[in-house]
Amino acid sequence: MSLAVTTIGGAGARPDLPRLVRRHWPLLPLAATVLMLLVPVPAGDASASGKVGPADAASLVLVLVCALQALRGRVRVLSPLAVAVLGVPAVGLAVATATAGDPYAALPGFVRYLQVFVLVPVAVVLLVRDAGEFRVAAGCFTVLALVQGAVGVVQYLTHTGASYQGADVRAVGTFGPGDVMGMATVVAYGLVVATAAALAPGLPGPVRRVAGGTALLLVVPLVLSFSRGSWIATAGTAVLVMLLAGIRRAVRVLLALTALGVVLVGGLGVGSAMVAERLTSITQVSSAPDQSVTDRYTMWAAAEAMWQERPAAGVGLKGFPAHRDGHASLGLSSGSDTAGAGQGYVRQPLLSPHNMYLLVLGEQGLIGLLALAGGWAALLVAGLRRYAAVRAAGTGDTGGTGASDGSGRAMRDCGLIAIGLLVWQLTDFLYADIGGPSTVLTGVIIGLAAWWALPSPAGPRAASGAAGR
Repeated sequence: MSLAVTTIGGAGARPDLPRLVRRHWPLLPLAATVLMLLVPVPAGDASASGKVGPADAASLVLVLVCALQALRGRVRVLSPLAVAVLGVPAVGLAVATATAGDPYAALPGFVRYLQVFVLVPVAVVLLVRDAGEFRVAAGCFTVLALVQGAVGVVQYLTHTGASYQGADVRAVGTFGPGDVMGMATVVAYGLVVATAAALAPGLPGPVRRVAGGTALLLVVPLVLSFSRGSWIATAGTAVLVMLLAGIRRAVRVLLALTALGVVLVGGLGVGSAMVAERLTSITQVSSAPDQSVTDRYTMWAAAEAMWQERPAAGVGLKGFPAHRDGHASLGLSSGSDTAGAGQGYVRQPLLSPHNMYLLVLGEQGLIGLLALAGGWAALLVAGLRRYAAVRAAGTGDTGGTGASDGSGRAMRDCGLIAIGLLVWQLTDFLYADIGGPSTVLTGVIIGLAAWWALPSPAGPRAASGAAGR
């Protein structure tokens, strides 16, 4: 966070905190949207993950602040491509809601999707004006990951986590057993940000070293989350980020991570038996799947059957639970067992297919899938193209101060972070979907990715000057 303050204040300048607050106060609701996920979910309320939480309330403030700043002409200018990529999903959502069997029942889903995939991303793109502010937002992800990860490690060591194989050892942070993926998700976000910062050539050496140490620390709670999906997404994203940063850096980081894994699992025995069993289960999802994998395959087939029934617009938002039993086979169980972390045994119903692409396909049809996934693909391609252009042109680094010549040459760290977070999210969507308090962070990530991939046609200097009037 000290780097973020330096980049905002300018190189060699002593930060004037009152002036910084006055100039950059629109960032406060963005930071709050991320950091409010430190507020614990009430113990014993397994359904709390489906309710409006503090982070969602902060995102509403973020959108209102963006609207206010837009009316005053103090936001970045969107290019026509950015308007199309960020606005088209709203059309698909409206179609899926209007054509649903019960539009009133679909309305809450419309509001949720509009929040996560349209309003929050647009607010982030409009309010984040330069590399310094981008780094502040990214730094919040790391702070959140460190705190949640620390809570998760304590849960494992004291056997106060969620139930896993008969022992209360699964690290879930403050999210509780009703949202076992919550901590793994936010820790993975922070690990991706820290890895990208550690490899970015434009940042000062001390910052890169601190970021590298942070990434290594976050490996521990990620492992103790026992989340196979998060492991796969994080490993794949880390390799991509390392390759984008350079082969030599990638080799050094891979060696450090390998050494850490040997020390943790082989030397200290941190969850070695459970981790080994969980890793082995990844290769058995086809030959000898456990019940959770069987349920997932069954729900995937049900979502596909819903799409085949209504290929254009799907069964409507929030329609999967109502249509599930009519399309699922008898292999589907009645729910998943949750316990531990301050909560008694609860049987949670299976209300989604745990695959975002199939959920969208089943509920919104091809129209919704093309609108949402098409936009995500466009952001990824545009982001990679911009990063390649910046790298080919030379870094033009300014010591990580956030200054820029308008082409983004001083912001390779921002590109690595944006691409890394987006790739992690798109990979995770292969075996997970939205749900739980951390869902709002998906909107922030899409916004940061769009900020990098679709720069303002007026340039960062002009946008920053307009915002400071």
